[in-house]
Amino acid sequence: MIANDITRRHNVVNIDLFNRVVKYIIENTGKTFSAYSIVKFLKSERRALTMETIYNYLEWLEKAFVIYRCQRYDLQGKSVLKTQEKFYLADTALKYCVLGYRPTSIAAMLENVVYFELRRRGYEVYIGKNGTKEIDFVALRRDERIYVQVCRSFPETSDREVENLLEIKDNYPKYVITLDELATGNVDGVKIIHLAKFLLDDEY
Repeated sequence: MIANDITRRHNVVNIDLFNRVVKYIIENTGKTFSAYSIVKFLKSERRALTMETIYNYLEWLEKAFVIYRCQRYDLQGKSVLKTQEKFYLADTALKYCVLGYRPTSIAAMLENVVYFELRRRGYEVYIGKNGTKEIDFVALRRDERIYVQVCRSFPETSDREVENLLEIKDNYPKYVITLDELATGNVDGVKIIHLAKFLLDDEY
């Protein structure tokens, strides 16, 4: 229904290509990608769209409040970057509606939930770039700042979540949010928090 409204409003001729772009965005929720990535994907399927058309599709989906753009923030240069952004779904049910349930998508949907909770609390939310390391979220609100890593279980394969946060040399609060009920507490100043506690508490 949403896609039909957008395609009618903007007179999209090739509905199939538009739907393929939407599916690509949904499949890559929580991953960094660019319009060029979508062009390459379509080319691999022997389809073609211009970069300008891709930018238009993304803009229309944003204006329809289907997706939300999350830009990258360079912690060292203290500037917002214009490449390799992430997009989050206004409703996580959209992913399951289009793709069905996939256990591998839980981590991305967890990240999606945390992103919108930070937005709801009044934060400006960015992906953090600290040299070659990525921080899932840098959240800014007036003179406040928090750093957030998100993972399904803790640690997932290593202590990457904590290590990436510890490499940030400032005193702003740092959190790892997880679904792991046994992983709580404090690791060298990094607070490990279950998702339910993060959503219900008001202190963050």
